[in-house]
Amino acid sequence: MAMQMKKKDIQLPGERRVDAVVVSDIHLGTYGCQAKQLVAYLKSISPEVLILNGDIIDIWQFSKSYFPKSHLKVIRHILKMMESGTKVYYLAGNHDEVLRRFVGLSLGNLFLENKIVLELDGKKSWIFHGDVFDVVMHHSKWLAKLGAVGYGLLTQINRLVNALLIILGQQKISLSRDVKTAVKSKKTITTRFEKTVSQLAIKKGYEYAICGHIHRPEKKTLRTNEGTVTYLNSGDWVENLTALEYYDNDWHLVYCERKENLKDEEEDAKITGDLLTPNEKILFKTMFKDVIAS
Repeated sequence: MAMQMKKKDIQLPGERRVDAVVVSDIHLGTYGCQAKQLVAYLKSISPEVLILNGDIIDIWQFSKSYFPKSHLKVIRHILKMMESGTKVYYLAGNHDEVLRRFVGLSLGNLFLENKIVLELDGKKSWIFHGDVFDVVMHHSKWLAKLGAVGYGLLTQINRLVNALLIILGQQKISLSRDVKTAVKSKKTITTRFEKTVSQLAIKKGYEYAICGHIHRPEKKTLRTNEGTVTYLNSGDWVENLTALEYYDNDWHLVYCERKENLKDEEEDAKITGDLLTPNEKILFKTMFKDVIAS
């Protein structure tokens, strides 16, 4: 889906005006999701366009017994932004791939797509989640899901460890981040991912290629014999608390301050209802064709 930006007039008091914002890999419904931090960030901005670039609700690890009130507040605030005039594009990822069967659906200011080409100041940004170029996702999906479960368990262990460290007066640590750093110390997987995305973006004539998926916030210029592109990754809201903001004629990678004094929510809200189980092979092929199409 391609679109051009038009300036909106609505801006709530105390909010910072930006043209567009990309957030991804929020993983609502998991213990690692930093929902309260995200709500605080969303309250600080007033974008014309908000792009939810995949893995927003973690259906892979979804449980009816765990969906805190703070996670619901993320959804409620996004709905509030839509009511204020912000256009919201939900680009499905692998953890919320069930939504891909509804691609093309639009409800008011909400649009569900696999990808979007956003034209800003005459420059085109190609935006999609990125799992379409993940070799593990394509050939060993069971391994990717197993890794997601392990990551969730590690997050819960990390919470217990940090609680103990606080009692002992020590600084918090991130076990999951340390594991990822160790596994990707040579950055071979990430580099291959970046190159694949960037080469296609250059061939298509896009100035920016924007992904999520790998939880690695990044902004860099990549060159091939055919041209140059700016590659960006919006990171995640489990470890990095990052977003991409467009203002002053360029995309900016923003690291949000982790606020330790945010009020804890004790009351949980349960979600009921069965989830649809799609034919994953058909959805993946359709999404692949949609993403790489001009």
